[in-house]
Amino acid sequence: MNKTWTRRPLGELFEIGAGKTMSRAARNGPDKKPFLRTSNVLWDEIDLSSVDEMSIPNHELPSKLLRRGDLLVCEGGEIGRAAIWNGEVETMSFQNHLHRLRPIEADVEPRFYVFFLQSAFTQLGLFEGAGNKTTIPNLSRSRLAALDVPQPSLSEQKAIIRLLSHVRRAMGVQKQSISLASELKITAMRQLFSRGLRDEAQKETEIGPIPESWDLMSIGDVFEIEQGLSLKGNLANDGYGTPFLRTSNVYWGSITLKTVSRMRLIGDPPTQKLLGPGDLLVCEGGEIGRAAVWDGEIENCLYQNHIHRLRPRHAVDTRPRFTMAWLEEGFKHRNAYEGAGNRTTIPNLSRARLAELLIPHPPPDEQQEIITILAAIERKIDLHRRKRAVLDYLFKALLRKLMTGEIRIADLDFSPPSAGANCLRHDW
Repeated sequence: MNKTWTRRPLGELFEIGAGKTMSRAARNGPDKKPFLRTSNVLWDEIDLSSVDEMSIPNHELPSKLLRRGDLLVCEGGEIGRAAIWNGEVETMSFQNHLHRLRPIEADVEPRFYVFFLQSAFTQLGLFEGAGNKTTIPNLSRSRLAALDVPQPSLSEQKAIIRLLSHVRRAMGVQKQSISLASELKITAMRQLFSRGLRDEAQKETEIGPIPESWDLMSIGDVFEIEQGLSLKGNLANDGYGTPFLRTSNVYWGSITLKTVSRMRLIGDPPTQKLLGPGDLLVCEGGEIGRAAVWDGEIENCLYQNHIHRLRPRHAVDTRPRFTMAWLEEGFKHRNAYEGAGNRTTIPNLSRARLAELLIPHPPPDEQQEIITILAAIERKIDLHRRKRAVLDYLFKALLRKLMTGEIRIADLDFSPPSAGANCLRHDW
């Protein structure tokens, strides 16, 4: 921690108030007031999507109400998680599992301490063991008050808040853009698979409305289906050997390679179980029907028996990416295959049931046009995800270095960049 900063116990900077304990009387009493729980308090964010209510007697109410600018800190759950109440609702109380902090010093900016607590608890490990040692760890009032925290000048606190808030807002913009683009994709899929691109009439089918000229075909007629290798008996999970995809690697429309297992086979890899570029992979278990296309990122890659590999039959011109997109629409949004999974303790999509599923089959050129449209939307979603990831990395780096005083606001150069330069220039 920067040696020029004053350090003081948190209890010397803030008055720490206790919330109202939930009880049967409070739950069923009259004149209920909304109150915040630990689930409403995220890091630097208050979630009001689900707010509970309880009855609070009039003589207790003044001490249990929140004011704009109050700092809320979680006692339980993810202890230390903190956010500022900005007065979004006129009357709001809080539960006893939250601590309410109000400054008792003039040179204290509460949001600075939201960021400091976030860094201290999630990055720096400064308060390891701060929670009481009970069955469920909790951060008592006395332990919270005793936490040793820095106190830079008020102007530096505010400058740090401005910078971190700017990055947080940019992260929020990207999050909203991801949400809007994802909604656009869902809407586009609904229209494309119901109406097509040729402005033609619809017909009702077993899988819902589709354009009149489109055929219906079973997956087994269109694709050759091959299940992967079982983990039992013929595989040794020693961390070496042949790469191996599991259902956890297959998402809707994408494959993640961050956690690819490598298995040492007893004997040579069976060639009929190796993946090839363009193979359509469909999950048998978990979120059944989840599908993605393998682009051949890894050579000689195998796959688990809980994954079906689909390859188009030569007699039928079907684009695997079109079927991939349709399966997302059919399973995830349209419920076209409700009850398709075998009725076992854990639902699964057997090879026989998968082969029977009906899929739409438009002309190949229309399939390709639909693939192109959806791929453009996916690229937009991916762009915003990558921007969000970069901003998240920047926020965490700035949070750590600013909260320790390793870098100071005065060290950062905010002048307009020259061509090709970074806006924030510092020797990281």
